[in-house]
Amino acid sequence: MPESPDSSGTIHSPQWYESWFNHPLYLEVYSHRDQDEAASCIRTILSLSGFDRKVPAAIEILDIACGAGRHAHELARLGYRVTGNDLSPFLLEEARKEALEQRLQLDLTCCDMRSIPDIDRFDLVVQLFTSFGYFEKKEEDRVVLGKVYTSLKQGGCYVLDLINPVHLKRTLVSETRRTSGNLTILEKRAFIGDKITKTITITPLTGEELSFSESVRLYAREEIYTLLQNAGFGVKSIAGNYEGEPFSERDSPRMLIFCHKPLDSKVI
Repeated sequence: MPESPDSSGTIHSPQWYESWFNHPLYLEVYSHRDQDEAASCIRTILSLSGFDRKVPAAIEILDIACGAGRHAHELARLGYRVTGNDLSPFLLEEARKEALEQRLQLDLTCCDMRSIPDIDRFDLVVQLFTSFGYFEKKEEDRVVLGKVYTSLKQGGCYVLDLINPVHLKRTLVSETRRTSGNLTILEKRAFIGDKITKTITITPLTGEELSFSESVRLYAREEIYTLLQNAGFGVKSIAGNYEGEPFSERDSPRMLIFCHKPLDSKVI
């Protein structure tokens, strides 16, 4: 992706998430994350939040950083009114094509998660597959939480899916190599400060080697609870994986956090 001007007209180089998520090879690298995994995650979310006991057509859901739409498609297939939001035009186009092929009703919007414009609209907001903590400063993560809070109706639910840093630090594999189709994929992982970083080197059978990076801030359970509560949320529960098993700080790979916007909240 070429350099582009920001709102002030200043030229800036794209951040890792702007370049990597908009590259066609992203879907190839993560092709092992399939629809079955997404369906399991969505079943857990709907069950633990109680939305599986409500009329889907009456429920409006926002999927932040929806990517190519694995989770959004599953929600739409079940009859919920779904909006998928992402920064990547490439991934949104893939989500659109899949929705058309499956004849699913799905709205798609393209904007930075720090700029979500909706106010008091959604019954449920989901942010899945480690799509939180991309930015340089923690204050930017707080901005995201504020936008989510504002976008929810009173009494609405927010489900945030994060890596469990305690489990990750105990089990991290620093380097893996695998093949996907005609590609060899080398992934190197390391902790740098409060972030987990991954360098992905992709080698095709023919052509040039390509390299991409990822960097995600890790949050301990107590810290993310504090951020959520400071944003106005009430934290209701936490699951340890996509099957909804109880959270264990030592053994659970994920922190699937369920929050709510209080009924007496006011949008400023």
